[in-house]
This record gives sequence, structure tokens and C-alpha cells, in this order.
Amino acid sequence: MELQDYRKEIDRIDHALVELFCQRMAVCAGVAAWKQERNLPVLDQSREDAKLAVIAQMAGPEMAPYCQELYRTIFAQSRAYQQRLMEK
Repeated sequence: MELQDYRKEIDRIDHALVELFCQRMAVCAGVAAWKQERNLPVLDQSREDAKLAVIAQMAGPEMAPYCQELYRTIFAQSRAYQQRLMEK
């Protein structure tokens, strides 16, 4: 495979990742509304810790630290989005 072929495949994957991230954030908006109705905080540390453990298991030993770091970033963005929505 040539470099341009690898890049084309990365571009295809990036397109799918952005679509899935936007879908995830839309669901987070629903979570924010649910939490706001029940006067719950945005952060649920035990949920995030459990998700990170599952993600590490799904990713396998070689990719686990990278996937966990990615998801820490996703969680931070999700919390920021939820917080912004709840402050409106």
C-alpha cells in the first residue's frame, strides 16, 4: 500500500469518528437534561472509572493506555458540554 492509500483510509476513519463523536455528544445532551431534572452533578467519577476499565479491556494491553487517554479527553469534553447545557 502507498502512503496516499494509508492517508485515504485514515481520512475515512476520521470521518466516521467525527460522526460518532457528534452522535455521542447528542446523547450527552440528553444525559445533561436528565441530570438537571434530578439535580445531579455532571461528574460521576465511579461511572468514568468503570468505563475506563472496560475500555482498557476492550483495547487490549498494547492499546489500552492510548484508548484510556483518548477517553479521558472525550469524558472531559462531554462534561464541559453537559455543564454548558445545564447552565443555560
